[in-house]
Amino acid sequence: MQIERSMSDGFLSNTYLVVEDDRAYFVDAGGPVEPLIAKADELGVTPSHVLLTHHHHDHVVDLPKLTDRYPGIEVLAHPDEPIEGVTRRIEPGEVWPGLTALHTPGHTAGMLSFHTGDVVFTGDTLFKGSVGGVRAPGSTSFEDLKHSIMDVLMKLPHETVVHPGHTDPTTIGDEWESNAFVRLWRGLDEEGTESCTVEGQDATLVLWAPDYDGGNKAWVRWSDGSDDIVPGSRVKRG
Repeated sequence: MQIERSMSDGFLSNTYLVVEDDRAYFVDAGGPVEPLIAKADELGVTPSHVLLTHHHHDHVVDLPKLTDRYPGIEVLAHPDEPIEGVTRRIEPGEVWPGLTALHTPGHTAGMLSFHTGDVVFTGDTLFKGSVGGVRAPGSTSFEDLKHSIMDVLMKLPHETVVHPGHTDPTTIGDEWESNAFVRLWRGLDEEGTESCTVEGQDATLVLWAPDYDGGNKAWVRWSDGSDDIVPGSRVKRG
C-alpha cells in the first residue's frame, strides 16, 4: 500500500491518495489535491473513488477539482452527511474487500473512519494527541465521541497507523498510551477541578490538552453533569 498526503496550509486538513493493489482512491478532499493528481499521473493510476469522512468544508472544499479531473469517479459518504456531489451513500461495513467503513459519530452524525490492512483514516474523530470536538456543525454528543474512540478505534490492533483528518499520523498504540483524553477515559489520570467559563457559561475544566493546530482542546463539564469537548479558544480559565 502506498499513501500520499497533501495538507492544506490554512485548514491543516489532509487529503490522501491511496494506491492499494490494483485500486487507487482518495480519502477526503480538503487539502490541495493538485499534488495528489500529479502523483497519480506519475504512478499511472486512475483513482476510482473519493471516500469522505464527513461534510465539513475543510474536508470537501476541493471535491469539485477531483470530479472534474476524473469524470465518473464515485464519491462515497454516510447518509447523514449533507455533501453535494456524493454519488453513493454507504452504511458502515465493508466498502469493498479489505476496506471497511467504521461509523464513528460525535464530531458529526455520519462520521466514517476507513480501515484497511494496518491503516485507519479517522477524519476528525481522533488526532495525534487530541480528539475531535462536539460543538461543530452536525455534531452529536460527547458520549458518541467517547464510544467511537474507546469502543471502535481503540479496539483496533495497536500497531494500526492512524491517518487523521488534520496534521500528522500516529498509531492506535501511541494514542492508547499517551493521548490525554484516552488516558482519562481509561481511568489512568485524575480529572481536573478548575472552574472556567465557556462563552460566558460556568463549567468545570476536566482536561486542558494540546490540540493538533498548536492550540488547546478542552473537556468541560457543565453544572448539570453533562460533558463537552470544545476548542480551547472558547474557554476562559481562572
